[in-house]
Amino acid sequence: MNKWMHDELAVVTMTVNGHVYRRAIEPRLLLSDFLRDELGLTGTHVGCEQGLCGACTVLIDGAAARSCLNLAVSLNGKDITTIEGIRKRPQFPAIAQSLSRHHGVQCGFCTPGIVASMISEEEATQEEMDDLLAGHLCRCTGYVGIREAWKDLIQKKAGE
Repeated sequence: MNKWMHDELAVVTMTVNGHVYRRAIEPRLLLSDFLRDELGLTGTHVGCEQGLCGACTVLIDGAAARSCLNLAVSLNGKDITTIEGIRKRPQFPAIAQSLSRHHGVQCGFCTPGIVASMISEEEATQEEMDDLLAGHLCRCTGYVGIREAWKDLIQKKAGE
């Protein structure tokens, strides 16, 4: 038997979008595959599988992280929020409206990951926003609309 192949499964318990899941999984299963294949949460997109495109970004304990770079077993006890969970948050309608108003969405493949980054840094400075967006590949919008939508959200929040 190959030394990297294991017959043993690891048991992982994590909270995903407010629901506690306990599963026996292969130790090498990526979080992105766990979410999509084990839990059926297909809003988390998988693009490059190297952490470069940002499409698989989710929230891990509130911080934006690439699900394709994290082994599911390493997240035992963690709180994971996918785009499906983000859509239930009170701030999501404002994000969706702002992205729409500023033409920040076209094909939508990158959008769930970008929205996760937006949620994780709701009060980002221009520099922080640029840094976060640099970790997301969008082939459709050219980022102008996304930046404008994010700036609009930050300005409206500051005015509250």
